[in-house]
Amino acid sequence: MTKKVDSKVGLVVAAVGIITFGVFLAIGLWIDHPILLGILGFVLAFLAMAIIFGRRAERAAFGQMEGQPGAAAAVLENVGRGWSVTPAVAMNRSQDVIHRAVGKAGIVLVAEGNPNRLRSMLAAEKKRMARIVADVPVHDVMVGDGEGEVPISKLRTKLLKLPRVLPGAQVTAVNDRLRALGDLMSNMPIPKGPMPKNVRMPKGR
Repeated sequence: MTKKVDSKVGLVVAAVGIITFGVFLAIGLWIDHPILLGILGFVLAFLAMAIIFGRRAERAAFGQMEGQPGAAAAVLENVGRGWSVTPAVAMNRSQDVIHRAVGKAGIVLVAEGNPNRLRSMLAAEKKRMARIVADVPVHDVMVGDGEGEVPISKLRTKLLKLPRVLPGAQVTAVNDRLRALGDLMSNMPIPKGPMPKNVRMPKGR
């Protein structure tokens, strides 16, 4: 998958490994300990190759996700421990969507789609939540490459850099209160039996 997006990944990873091993082997020959430094160089070369490949694979994955509907939700689901994510708490017919993440930084509303339409959607979602969680900080993040927007590749970092202001017990309490609001998916009427065909998306609030 990575090679389809990054055709040079194999050469880059191999070069990192060879150079790292070569440097340590040269140092070993210089100080007359080639075997010891050679083994150390081999281990560190393998580690360096794994790190470089991991970073380029992650960049390739983000590149493929860029612009795809639901990409932000996929990133949020992998933010890490301490975050509770609810995808698609709001959506309109143009598939502009807002996801919600709750953690020690408070509530983060992550929006993806058309910025002009999303601004009113974010305002409506904040107003809806204010009735229940007015005492909790709410951050909003617009995913995209425009001014004031956060690229999908930096979304996880953005959330992790937010200041932590809530204790764990309060995070749990906030999650419980927000569940009372429901979300787009839980509020959709789901008929019994086989899923009907040609189901239309619900209109945005």
